[in-house]
Amino acid sequence: MRAPLSCCSRDCSARKGRPMRSASIIGWTGGVALLLIAGGYTWNYLDAQRQVATRAHLLTGGDPVRGWQLIQQYGCGGCHTIPRVPQAAGKVGPPLSGVGERVYLAGRLENRPENLIAWVQHPRAVDPQTAMPELGVTEPQARDIAAYLYTL
Repeated sequence: MRAPLSCCSRDCSARKGRPMRSASIIGWTGGVALLLIAGGYTWNYLDAQRQVATRAHLLTGGDPVRGWQLIQQYGCGGCHTIPRVPQAAGKVGPPLSGVGERVYLAGRLENRPENLIAWVQHPRAVDPQTAMPELGVTEPQARDIAAYLYTL
């Protein structure tokens, strides 16, 4: 009776080794495939973000990264909800997501880069009744802010 058991145990242990190797290969292959897919999606996302930032720079002559910093410096998030800006959840002014897709700015200006730059720099020159304050934003700063807004 012992002989069949020992024979069976040897066969089972030999068989157990093979599937484990196959499972390891399948696992590694699946893992590598998953990493390649995730890497591809990440690359596509980053490439799309780069293209959006380049387009915003070409439209405005500004730097979206500096614009993001200036939006925080000037406290724009106290009045506006602004994507990707920490604590920018204001409810006084309109949310600034999708600015580049809007037809009008401030309800009256055609959405063109020069109009957005003028609005950011001197909102009361465009609309004396606006609640948006004159913050002393320079033209280069307004270009940077507009560049960031066009990335949203």
